[in-house]
Amino acid sequence: MLNRVVLVGRLTRDPDLRVSQNNISVGNFTLAVNRPFTDQNGERGADFINCVVFRKQAENVQKFVQKGSLVGVDGRLQSRSYENKDGQRVYVTEVVCDNVQFLEPKGRQQSSNQAGNAAEAYPSNSYGSGNQSYGSRQEENPFANSTGNVDISDDDLPF
Repeated sequence: MLNRVVLVGRLTRDPDLRVSQNNISVGNFTLAVNRPFTDQNGERGADFINCVVFRKQAENVQKFVQKGSLVGVDGRLQSRSYENKDGQRVYVTEVVCDNVQFLEPKGRQQSSNQAGNAAEAYPSNSYGSGNQSYGSRQEENPFANSTGNVDISDDDLPF
């Protein structure tokens, strides 16, 4: 059997960090993930996916991301249920994150929020619509002001 989830989206709220009875850090957040198609009005919908992360990764999520941050998650889908205070059975489906990647520099995301709408600062994922512009902008190149060679080891490369 295979149960693997890979998502890229923006946090809909600041992450919530708790410590369990077993002294384990537990983080919760919700990702807004764009759908790959538009509706009849030409608008792109989104899915809102609940995510949970544990231990040091949960502490890092709480420390380094906030509402509007772009993150990638890799994990598995989990369903569970519990009884609420009113005695009703509540069912929850969530992604248990094995890995959370912060996909933008922290300062950059904050400056976008201060400027107004963070969505305007970053192009949305249009899933191959063919009209994407991949022009190089000066502020997107982290090595633009670098003089000389950049020392990167093979361990720093993601492939």
